[in-house]
Amino acid sequence: MRGRYPAPSGLSYSFGPGGITPAIKALIIANIAMFVAGWFSGTLQEWLGMRPAAVAGEGQLWRLVTYMFLHSRESFFHILFNMLALWMFGVELERMWGTRFFVKFYFVCGVGAAFTTLVLSFIPIAAFSSLYGSLTIGASGAIFGVLLAYALYFPHRPILLMLLFPIPAKYFVMIMGGISLLSTFGGPDGLAHTTHLGGLAAGYIYLKKPRINIKAEIQYRFLKWRINRMRRKFDVYTGGRPDDINRRVH
Repeated sequence: MRGRYPAPSGLSYSFGPGGITPAIKALIIANIAMFVAGWFSGTLQEWLGMRPAAVAGEGQLWRLVTYMFLHSRESFFHILFNMLALWMFGVELERMWGTRFFVKFYFVCGVGAAFTTLVLSFIPIAAFSSLYGSLTIGASGAIFGVLLAYALYFPHRPILLMLLFPIPAKYFVMIMGGISLLSTFGGPDGLAHTTHLGGLAAGYIYLKKPRINIKAEIQYRFLKWRINRMRRKFDVYTGGRPDDINRRVH
């Protein structure tokens, strides 16, 4: 007997990763709060933005972190697209990694992106030396690292390029990285392409670096040293030919 309700079609449609996670929520609130504060303080970006001359010349190291929470007051789309990307790609990573690891990864990418810009600003090439006195703001460096991680863990997930063309996440990251690399030498256009590349590099290095348990490594080295010390203490040299592998007895 046919029921009163139609059978499900098996098709479902959704946008984004679903509900927001704690770290993503906190980061979005912090970015929006700083964006609003920037409307009431014209000097906020000057004090907190990433300027290599201020970091290297005046020791203002906080800029390596604070610049990530500032966005252009002239363009609402700057913060809109950054926060949208953070939600779309960061939520699933935070669910998979846990909040603590995600937050650590986010700041590693953001600070690594700023540090890359700082280092490159000392290279005597026009495309890089101009960075020394320039001001960089925005979460794009950290978000590029998040995007890289998403592509590494979900390489075949479709992402809409230019919001129109679906391509696998791994190719999307390659395209975005290639655009930033080429644009780095194409002259200033208002975008911090070196920071984008720095975020990609920092994220890749952090995820691919060998995991070392420092405490376990120290214990292992100490135990190995004790074993070798005891072996030398109780070994007896028996002489014999140099090619005799049984010259020591225990």
